[in-house]
Amino acid sequence: MAKNSTTAQFIERRERLLGPKLDLFYDDPVHIVRGEGVWLFDADGRRYLDCYNNVPHVGHAHPKVVEAIASQAATLNTHTRYLHDGILDYVERLTATFGDRLSTALLTCTGSEANDVALRMGEAVTGRRGIIATDATYHGNTTAVSQLSSTRPPIGGYTGQVRHVPAPDSYRPLGGESGDAFAAAFTREVEQAIEHLQGTEFGFSTLILCPYFANEGFPDLPGGFLDGSVAAVRKAGGLIIADEVQPGFGRLGSHFWGHERAGFEPDIVTLGKPMGNGHPVGGVVTSSDIMAAFRNAFGYFNTFGGNPVSCAAAMATLEVLQEENLMQNAYDVGGYARERLDQLAGKHDMIGDVRGAGFFFGIELVTDRKNKTPAPDATARVVDSMRENGILMGRTGLNRQVLKIRPPMPFSRDNVDQLMSVLDESLSSLA
Repeated sequence: MAKNSTTAQFIERRERLLGPKLDLFYDDPVHIVRGEGVWLFDADGRRYLDCYNNVPHVGHAHPKVVEAIASQAATLNTHTRYLHDGILDYVERLTATFGDRLSTALLTCTGSEANDVALRMGEAVTGRRGIIATDATYHGNTTAVSQLSSTRPPIGGYTGQVRHVPAPDSYRPLGGESGDAFAAAFTREVEQAIEHLQGTEFGFSTLILCPYFANEGFPDLPGGFLDGSVAAVRKAGGLIIADEVQPGFGRLGSHFWGHERAGFEPDIVTLGKPMGNGHPVGGVVTSSDIMAAFRNAFGYFNTFGGNPVSCAAAMATLEVLQEENLMQNAYDVGGYARERLDQLAGKHDMIGDVRGAGFFFGIELVTDRKNKTPAPDATARVVDSMRENGILMGRTGLNRQVLKIRPPMPFSRDNVDQLMSVLDESLSSLA
């Protein structure tokens, strides 16, 4: 759909004031002015079903979160060098959702900051700087964290301390085999990366990954897939960072945290987007000894990280998740969504693979099922078609060929039915 003159003028003004090449979703961008629950509304009053945003985790403009922010802002908001109950109450409540070892936290404003801090924690504990990440990952946009991304190499190139391993792909498993052989092949890649780093001036410090491999296309991996890699990291004296910005806070339905579903305990967990239901708050959760080593080495301070308003937003979000039983909702309704996707796969040949868990699910589109050829152009057309028909969703994966569906946690079966009906029509229009 061609952009109308009003939209074109809006984009021109945006680029003039904010700079060029700012990402926008959809060929015809949406001018969003209001959100409520699982719905977004544009400037013309049109309603869209939000099947993408994990930022408003418990729903857009949830009244309990809004009230918590407003009440605290009307009382006090300042930096974090005064004593304040809010941060202590929240961290106590947050760390209770983890295993006993992950008992202390540091709050930031963003997930990027959290991952930056986590990498420095690895340096403080190991005395080394070498990092392993997948070749299709994204962990943020600070100078240090941008070194982890292979999709947009940093200016001047990589500094040498990062080694990328192939992103796991359950649809096209490493070595052409599935199950234990697939896991073993991934483990070998990690072991080789460790060995390579150990032969450099950087040494080996940390393996950082999203335990759901969200940006890699969220492959359906067998139980224990990461056991060998975790053992290799432990043997080499390294730390494991689990980036829970996307899979955490109950989104996967069966477990509150992605690393629990994957079956391992990380040394450090990083948090971001959904933590405050849209209010800018992130965090790092770790053990007391790792936190002490970091504090002693860096003397870190963040002016706004853990401020009273952010903590009020985060606490209210966590309370809503638990009070409204939203993780169970993700399990039940997400399971229903997977069933509906499987039905679509039986109808549309361009669907190569159906995958996901809870409220993080989707499909990979291919030009032919036999050769499993990715279809990124078709995927982009489907996303734009869905937007034109009132459904907002995205795409991800190494080739941007995976439809990414990640709605707010109050998503219902009726919402799933609407989503699948429109998706069916959009896929049929491309056939």
